[in-house]
Amino acid sequence: MADITVAAPSVAHAPPPAVHERPDFQVVPLRGLPIVAAIFIALIVAIAVNKLWALEFFHVAGGALWTSFDLFLGFVLGPILGRLAIPARIELTTKLMPKMLLIMPTIVTVTLAAGWQLGRFLGTVDSSYANHGWIVASYIVVGVMAVIALAVLEPANVGVLIELKKPRPDPAVIERLMKRFIYTAGITGAMQVATLVIMTKVATG
Repeated sequence: MADITVAAPSVAHAPPPAVHERPDFQVVPLRGLPIVAAIFIALIVAIAVNKLWALEFFHVAGGALWTSFDLFLGFVLGPILGRLAIPARIELTTKLMPKMLLIMPTIVTVTLAAGWQLGRFLGTVDSSYANHGWIVASYIVVGVMAVIALAVLEPANVGVLIELKKPRPDPAVIERLMKRFIYTAGITGAMQVATLVIMTKVATG
């Protein structure tokens, strides 16, 4: 009787998931720390000497940078990032987010600290000030923005960087945290428009 050989059915194997190369990066860019330290030292000196120009410079420059970053991240970079291929998105994230980890807390602190001292210098924090109601409104808006930036935006930033440092990062976690970061920046960017309205109102009387 002839032997009959039955060929085993071929089993289709799913291709292994694509492995995206991650550029090496530092969660906290150490080369930026001396710059941050120099800015804080200059801010402390400006508050200590209590001169109008120095306080105006730190408050206006910090506020302008804060507004610009929020608007750019939320309304320009966010939509672009969502359309990038995953390798490009990873490379951009590893280059951008560590820098933002230093930039955002620095400009938020500089803006608020110099702004409060400027208000004391000019007397705008006093209840007798003619536009005190507008100043209180600005405190509320800026306070909410600061809480959002430091309690929501920055933890999302740190979370993305920590996840990318893992041997096997979870793309779903990274995408969720990046959306939180970008949406938060967009919300604070929109709120910045309110501060511009208030500040121009106070400046013009």
